[in-house]
Amino acid sequence: MEKLPLSKAAEFLLDECRMVLPGIQALFGFQLIAVFNDGFSQKLDSGEQRLHLVATALVAIAAALIMTPAAIHRQAGAEHVTHAFIRSSSLLLLCSMLPLGLGVCMDFYLVGRLILQSDASAWLAVALFAVFAILWGVVPRLYRVKQEPASRK
Repeated sequence: MEKLPLSKAAEFLLDECRMVLPGIQALFGFQLIAVFNDGFSQKLDSGEQRLHLVATALVAIAAALIMTPAAIHRQAGAEHVTHAFIRSSSLLLLCSMLPLGLGVCMDFYLVGRLILQSDASAWLAVALFAVFAILWGVVPRLYRVKQEPASRK
């Protein structure tokens, strides 16, 4: 496996953040709009409304984490890229996945509860979180483990 120059690694990392951010922003916008719809207070009890608020906060935190590498890059000096920048920015990107996944699953639960009107929506939300955990956590680790023997050759 070929190692990237720092400048290319930073470019790829920042591009990854840029690709994910519009989706998070769109989700955040829909979360904000939901509160102003008439059905929000009629169909959700106060506990569920608070759960939506927590989900909205988690998505906002994910957006902040995704945007931080660009802020660091601009303010610390865009012409200098270090291993520490790559490591910390990669960590920020990875850390954004947990609040994003939790926020999506919480709102998925609320939508499911409104549609299904049963406790099955909680199990579906847990299943969705498991899908996120597998795709965002397990699959990349399996890929990395599979790549390591090839890089030793």
